[in-house]
Amino acid sequence: MPKLETSIILNVLQNGEINIKGEFAWGSNYTFLAEVCLDGRVLQAVYKPSRGERPLWDFPPASLARREAAAYLVSEALGWELVPPTVYRMKAPLGPGSLQFYIEHDPEMNYFSLGEAERQRLRPVVLFDILVNNADRKGSHLLYGDDQHLWLIDHGICFHAENKLRTVIWDFIGDPIPDNLLNDIRCFRQLLIPGQDLYTNLQALLKQIEIHALTMRVEHLITQGQFPAPNPEERSVPWPPI
Repeated sequence: MPKLETSIILNVLQNGEINIKGEFAWGSNYTFLAEVCLDGRVLQAVYKPSRGERPLWDFPPASLARREAAAYLVSEALGWELVPPTVYRMKAPLGPGSLQFYIEHDPEMNYFSLGEAERQRLRPVVLFDILVNNADRKGSHLLYGDDQHLWLIDHGICFHAENKLRTVIWDFIGDPIPDNLLNDIRCFRQLLIPGQDLYTNLQALLKQIEIHALTMRVEHLITQGQFPAPNPEERSVPWPPI
C-alpha cells in the first residue's frame, strides 16, 4: 500500500485543490496528471473529466468516470486492494470526473513481460475483472509499484449489464477458485444488499440494472466455483492487447 494511510489519501483526493500539470497523450479519453493539495499534503493523481470521454455506442455518455470510482469501491469491499484510491469529484478544473492516486511504477512491466511464477499472482485480478465485467483489460493496465504491490488501472468501461468481458488474462480456465478468494466473494455478496454502505455508494455511481448484474455475476461465480472459459462466439480479448 502507499506510505500514507488510505483514508488520508482519499480525504486529499476528495477535498483537496486540484492543479493540472500535464496531459497523458496515449489514452482514448482526456486524461491528466494533477497535483492535489490539502493541509500541506501534495499528492499526484490521475484526473479523468467526464466531458473528455469519447462517446461509446454501448455505454451511457459521461459515465466512465463514475465507473472508475465504482471499481475502487468493489476492490476495497473484496479486500483485495487492487485499484488505487479513487474518488468521483463533482468540482474539478474541467468539470466532474474521477481522481485516482498516481502509482509510481516500472513502465516496462506489464502482463506480457511476466514470468510464469508472477502470473500465478493474477487469480484475484481475473476474478475482479469477471465481477466488474471489464471490457478492456489490456496488458499494460497492470502496474507494479515500488514495493511490487500489484495495481490495476483503467476501469471506465466496466459494469455493463450485458456481458462485455474482454481481457488478455485467460490463464486459469477451468481451475477451481481458491477457497480464500471464494470466501472473499461470498462476504462481498453480503455487502450488495440494499441498506449496506457499499450498495448505497454504488447507487450514486451506477444504474440499478448494473448493480443487479454485478450481483448476478457474484452469485454465478460462487455457484460455479471455477474460472470460466471465454465465450467462443464473442470477442474475449481487447484490441490493442497492450
